[in-house]
Amino acid sequence: MNNIGIDISKHKLDCLWLKDPELNKVKTKVFKNTSKEHQLLGRWLLEQTQADASDIRIVLEATGVYHEAVAYSLHQQGFIVCVVNPARAKEFAKSLGHQHKTDTKDSLALALFGQAMKPDVWEPEPLEIKELRSLISRLQALEMDYQREFNRLEKAQVSQESNRIIESLGLMMKHLKDEKLRLEQDIDGHINRRPHLKKNQELLCSIPAIGPVLSRIMVSIIHSDRFKSAGQVSAFLGLIPKIQESGLWKGRSRLSKRGPAKVRSKLYMAAIVAIRYNPDIKNQYERLLANGKTKMQALGAAMRKLVQICFGVIRHQNEYYPQLKN
Repeated sequence: MNNIGIDISKHKLDCLWLKDPELNKVKTKVFKNTSKEHQLLGRWLLEQTQADASDIRIVLEATGVYHEAVAYSLHQQGFIVCVVNPARAKEFAKSLGHQHKTDTKDSLALALFGQAMKPDVWEPEPLEIKELRSLISRLQALEMDYQREFNRLEKAQVSQESNRIIESLGLMMKHLKDEKLRLEQDIDGHINRRPHLKKNQELLCSIPAIGPVLSRIMVSIIHSDRFKSAGQVSAFLGLIPKIQESGLWKGRSRLSKRGPAKVRSKLYMAAIVAIRYNPDIKNQYERLLANGKTKMQALGAAMRKLVQICFGVIRHQNEYYPQLKN
């Protein structure tokens, strides 16, 4: 297996082929991060390695949105593509003893990571889910913009700014609210036109504390085909406990908080509702408190339980029925 590391930035791709690991022989080349150059990159890899695309493992980091186009292109060309968590790649690079951070060093570390760790093969998510995820991301951005303008309006009213300032803020809030409503209609229409997505959203809404907003998000996450278990979804959302202890010192476990903070905040609010109205989660929450867990630890467990239930109803295609009764 030929191992390739690609360090990705907005404008360029630093590609490194681990030609002979034992002799530290490598081959490097820089490409622009454009669709045309992605094709040239694929041809260069085939020419240099003299191997089939299926025998070439390409490792790259999940760098915001800049890795997506090249990952899709290389996957379509038949290469084995592995998109790894930047935190894992960084820790691996540290273990190699690299003192300096350069694009070449980063691509070398990724190639060595592929050789040593053999990461999972990346599969692109369905186009309908990619579009849904983009719509939801845009909606979340508008909600943040609306909240910022609302905060500015409150500040302007308290400080008795001129009517023109208050009028301007009001107009911006109206435009943002109107566009937010249009996007919500687009998202609902996108889901309703696809029977399997519509059914799964209805299944999610059968769970106490899961409403239209969170159900849209969970549909887009669980349908991305990246996850084989509820535990993987929880890990992606940063809901796995991170234990801190050393010698005789025993620290409290905390959530790892790696992953999308916006989704985590929605799950947090849902968990607050669930510990009152969802019998299974309410029982778990009270039991953990009785066993000495803090409220935040019990809430973290409630968030994980919600994710498990969401994953379960979609996996088994059954509405949620509580195991316990109020």
